[in-house]
Amino acid sequence: MRTDICERLGCEAPVFAFSHCRDVVVEATRAGGFGVLGAVSFSPEQLERELKWIDEHVDGKPYGVDVLIPANYDKAAEAAEQPVQDLLPDEQRRFMEDLLAREGVPPLSADDAQVAREELIGRGRNSTPAGARKLIDVALRHPQVKLIVSALGTPSRALVDELHARGILVGSLCGKPEHAVDQRDAGVDLIVAQGTEAGGHTGQISTMVLVPQVVDLVSPQVAVLAAGGISRGRQIAAAFALGAQGVWMGTVWLGTRESELTPMEKDVLFKARTEDAVQRKYQTGKTVRMIRSKASEAWEKPGAPKHLPPPLQNVLYHSARIRIEKARRADLCSFPAGQVVGTLREETSVRQVMADLMNEYAETAERLSPLINL
Repeated sequence: MRTDICERLGCEAPVFAFSHCRDVVVEATRAGGFGVLGAVSFSPEQLERELKWIDEHVDGKPYGVDVLIPANYDKAAEAAEQPVQDLLPDEQRRFMEDLLAREGVPPLSADDAQVAREELIGRGRNSTPAGARKLIDVALRHPQVKLIVSALGTPSRALVDELHARGILVGSLCGKPEHAVDQRDAGVDLIVAQGTEAGGHTGQISTMVLVPQVVDLVSPQVAVLAAGGISRGRQIAAAFALGAQGVWMGTVWLGTRESELTPMEKDVLFKARTEDAVQRKYQTGKTVRMIRSKASEAWEKPGAPKHLPPPLQNVLYHSARIRIEKARRADLCSFPAGQVVGTLREETSVRQVMADLMNEYAETAERLSPLINL
């Protein structure tokens, strides 16, 4: 399975494990893949602690960091001096408060509210270019970080050149062929062609259709990773057949014991069906594939207010998520997950996932070999 991108990044297998959980990043990397930490959920100070811990546990191997650099966002909210939660419009703030009140979700205690406020102050602007830059600056202090990925938005040529000068590869996610062209022209080293099946920010084109289009547009200049609907070794083989050099996987790690999902969230995960992974703007104001809940669907009903742009909608969502978790309301619990969620039924481990991927890939390659030699 060792492809050119493995040689460039120093990993054994082109399985890119995206996660917000440091233990997942470490275990996937130690198992031969390439872990990528999602940084958007951390303040710069928290990210420094997470990366220091990864450095100490990843056996000297390289890993990556993923940020959001959106082209469209609330520029006034980014530039304002006051905490971003103080900038929420009354209409959307009241709608969320009324929703939780109708569902009987109690407000946080004074102490918990203060902790939540400080947490949101620290990361409230992470989903803006300026916020992403602060996170990148933290990553640059860690020599084992060998890949920076923009999960939303094309990085500027200036940023790409800066990172290249430091010996860091640059990646970007795309959901449309035209996005891949912009990213290629910006000088990125790899593009994650993410089909609509994927969790998180995703478009409308399926992986099977998107990947070969992107490969035709950017390869061999840029390596392409396939993302969306991939949780099995046979799907990795399919990605190679489409022209990809590897795969980018996120949802499959949520069900591992290394995942930091709460017990309630894992229960929601294992009960979810494929069709429960829906596209909503409830989390960030941009289209995110996530597990539907009574809360996410309330924002889709007639009379609901317009979703706010980043970073404001993020703050509304995370504020509600904290209260929902405290109240242990699984029916209101919603978080990003792709359509492969319907295949996750019980807790496993990152090591087991990696072993299963490798074994099934080998079996698939062996099964296909006679057909290729015909």
